[in-house]
Amino acid sequence: MTTATYARPTARAYAVWLVALAAYTVAVFHRASLGVAGVEAQERFSAGASAISLFLVLQLVVYAAMQVPVGVALDRFGSRRLILAGALTMAAGQATLALAGDVPTAIAARVLVGAGDAMTFVSVLRVVGFWFPGRTVPLITQLTGILGQFGQIAAAYPLVALLHATSWESTFLGGAAVSVLVAVLVLVALRDVPPGTVLAPPAGLAEVRRSLALTWQEPGTRIGLYTHLVTQFSGTVFALLWGYPFLVLGQGLSPATAAGLLTLLVVVGIGVGPLFGRLCGRWPLRRSSLVFAILVATAVTWTVVLLWPGRAPLPLLVLLVVVLGTNGPGSMIGFDFARTWNPAERQGSASGVVNVGGFVASLLTVLAVGAVLDLLTPGGSTGYSLDAFRAAFATQYLFWAIGFVGVLRHRRELRARLARDGVVLAPLGAAVGARLRGGSAYH
Repeated sequence: MTTATYARPTARAYAVWLVALAAYTVAVFHRASLGVAGVEAQERFSAGASAISLFLVLQLVVYAAMQVPVGVALDRFGSRRLILAGALTMAAGQATLALAGDVPTAIAARVLVGAGDAMTFVSVLRVVGFWFPGRTVPLITQLTGILGQFGQIAAAYPLVALLHATSWESTFLGGAAVSVLVAVLVLVALRDVPPGTVLAPPAGLAEVRRSLALTWQEPGTRIGLYTHLVTQFSGTVFALLWGYPFLVLGQGLSPATAAGLLTLLVVVGIGVGPLFGRLCGRWPLRRSSLVFAILVATAVTWTVVLLWPGRAPLPLLVLLVVVLGTNGPGSMIGFDFARTWNPAERQGSASGVVNVGGFVASLLTVLAVGAVLDLLTPGGSTGYSLDAFRAAFATQYLFWAIGFVGVLRHRRELRARLARDGVVLAPLGAAVGARLRGGSAYH
């Protein structure tokens, strides 16, 4: 597989990227649509928190399970076909959800959404890798991740407004129509590679198995997976399902204020994403320090919110949302680890493996939060107490611990490899000072 070698991105590269970005934005919209409609979904399907959690859990299970197969399929079929298939699959899922009147049908609908979503993001990353020169790939990747979150804003405002103004059926049929429009745009305007790019022939089954084994054996892939896990899941759980009920039912905020905080989460991500990209480019061997900083900030802020006597003050909730806004851009560092420690021919499978981490942790946390809420709320009521939310969100500490240990372990492996190659890392403070003075940041 070859990548683009332009000294500077072309206008057509940006045009192709914008089409791919539109497809990813719509995928995020579909992914988040059930979260902001969670209360209405409980009423429509007469379901408790565990059942609503199951909708999203199965969606994320499908998403995570398909990442490696999608990574392999990318090299065989290309991004255009997979993004197109993903858009149409999500359209089918939203149309099914619009007409669903029972829990099994609604679950099937969200499985379709998860399947279509799974085909989209890593396919867009492949578009970026082919159309942009290597030195700009980290920044464009960050921009893809954060700008795609405008789909979450669309879910938080237009979708909620439409849901309240019209009906469940009209709202989700409208979402399906948007996905069909994106599929037409992809079909007309998206191309896999720049003109003249020569691709290697698709690998055989034996070669695919060997490549996947090598991808997993690479510590750079595994630190990417744990980075994605530990930085992504808390913000994802908050944004996709349980943040809105926590703010409205647990903290007593108005729906408008809660929607504003979810929008702030996206805005913060847009602001810090390019900063993270530049930091990773400037200190590529210090990316794990940024990962640990995001982890500590997230865990500490959640701890203060959960231990606060009574409802937390609005400034503290704003701080929580700001910190959670760093989670999405932070998870993109995982793909940068995979990109820099794997050869070009394994980029698809490496990205797929990394993308599994955060979504597995997210789906397990979503399920755990719903189960704890139901356990502590008598009679299947949807009026969850603040104490129930506190106990439910405390399940996050398990995954923070798993992610911390995983990143730390594989960072040691990578640094041992660097040491064998003669690269000795100075303490972080000394390295930053040396870089600012124009000296070496390594030894």
